Amino acid sequence: MEQQPPLDALVAACHWIGTKGWCPATGGNMSVRLSGQHCLITESGHDKGSISAEHFLTVNLQSGEVDGGRIPSAETGLHTLVYSLFPTVGAILHTHSVNATVLSRVEKSNAVILEGYEMQKSLGGQRSHLDRVIIPIFDNSQDIPALASRVADSHATVPLQYGFLVRGHGLYCWGRDVKEARRHLEGLEFLFQCELQLRLLEAK
Repeated sequence: MEQQPPLDALVAACHWIGTKGWCPATGGNMSVRLSGQHCLITESGHDKGSISAEHFLTVNLQSGEVDGGRIPSAETGLHTLVYSLFPTVGAILHTHSVNATVLSRVEKSNAVILEGYEMQKSLGGQRSHLDRVIIPIFDNSQDIPALASRVADSHATVPLQYGFLVRGHGLYCWGRDVKEARRHLEGLEFLFQCELQLRLLEAK
């Protein structure tokens, strides 16, 4: 079976995310690596559920410069950071789901720890429900370079794995390609919903 071109796969993922309601209005941003020097990222201001290939911009991973003078997502710097930290990452999905947004506020520590769930095995390299999956949480900021710096500093101490949460904002997750990033997103969304439901029941 012929492999789907990366941009086509990313557009399809955006439409799927739109049907899930994980990027309301024009929220969220998605990208795919083109090479060691460039990625494609969503242009600002477009509904991800109806986005098309023409709404993606080429970004230089080192300089952050955009071809053509158009406006990329305001959070482009977080995408370029992840690509620089992980040469094997091929796609990044940033969503604004209710589960991710609420859980990032309910959890007062600097990370959500997932353990005991069979669906942890939806994440690459996970083999057992007995393992712990740590998803860091960073306080939200409109200063993206400062937020990126905090993410990088945290990674130097506790390496990121599948993604991270921005408090009251949403989830960034990634994979070797769009297919894996999509699987990680779906798996984490399920796990976040389980965690929220569990906390609600335990509070009664």
